[in-house]
Formats: sequence, structure tokens, C-alpha cells
Amino acid sequence: MNRLMVNVLNVAIAAALATGLAACNRNADAGTSNGSAALDSGSSADAGAKYAKVVSVDPVRSTANNPREVCHDETVTHTAPPKDQHRIAGTAIGAVVGGLVGNQVGGGKGKTLATVAGAVGGGYAGNRIEASRQHAQVTTSVERKCSTVNNTSSKIVAYDVRYVYNGVTRTVRMDHDPGDRVQVQEGVTAVSDAR
Repeated sequence: MNRLMVNVLNVAIAAALATGLAACNRNADAGTSNGSAALDSGSSADAGAKYAKVVSVDPVRSTANNPREVCHDETVTHTAPPKDQHRIAGTAIGAVVGGLVGNQVGGGKGKTLATVAGAVGGGYAGNRIEASRQHAQVTTSVERKCSTVNNTSSKIVAYDVRYVYNGVTRTVRMDHDPGDRVQVQEGVTAVSDAR
């Protein structure tokens, strides 16, 4: 257990030293012992490289609309009316059969009256029988339905960087996030890898 504690302490001390050295290197790169004062004023020990403090970085987004077609199969039901909507066939067959049956009854004028009555009654009966047996024809089919769906996407295309140089706040558009400072030359922002 003591050996584990010693190893943990060694790692912690090494990390603290590495952090301290990194901070020293950053101040040396800025060319000053007081980092924040140098960043605000833009002064540097190196006459060619001057840095400005970054105040804010705002991403600039571009939105693109990519419409695409989405399709699916849908079952559709169709109802077709019967072929003989007025039931003419049933009425005609019923009238003929009724007339024949009526003709078998009675004699003389009664026979003619029975034939006519049988034809009328048979026609009506034939019409009703056909109506009870007739059904609409139902058919189903599969149809392809398509619609357009908007597929919107957004991506970062640039960064609006606000920085302070010699007490003046300026804004520049850059293709990357510069971090906490940008390199400037005579007040013009240059690309900087400083973080």
C-alpha cells in the first residue's frame, strides 16, 4: 500500500512540473513575464510577432436543404358497381317465367289476364331476386405513393473572432477557432496556432 502511495505522489509531482513548464513556455512565447498585460496591449519582446487577446469566438453556420423522395407501398380498395345495375336480366327472365305460369291458369279472357298478371309479378320477383344476389365488385391493388421530405443540415464554415489590440476591439472572420489569442501585424490579423 505504501509503494502505491509513493507512485501516486511521484505521478502528481511530475504532472505539476509539466504544467508549470508549459505555463513558462507560454509566457516566453508571448515575450513577457506578465501574460495578461502583454495580451491586452499587444506588446511583445519579439519585434515581428505581436498578439492580441481573443474576447469571443462565434461560429458561422451554413444551412443546406437536401430534399429527398420517400416512397412506400399502399393497399388501395376499389369498388366497382355490378354489371347489370338496373337488374334488367332478372326482370326479363322473371316476366317470361311469370307469363308462362300465368298462361297455364284459366281460360279465355281470364287466361290473358292471368298471363299479364304472371308477367308483371314474375318481372318484379325476378328483379328482387337479382337484387338480393348482386354485390358490388371489390378489388384491391397496391399503389406506390411518393412524397418529398426536406433533409436540412447545418455545418460550421467560419468563425467570427473578436479581439482586443492596443485597447481597440476588432472583429475578423477566420477559417478556424484561434484559441485565446491571435497574431497580428500592424493591426492586421494573421493566422495563428496560439491556443
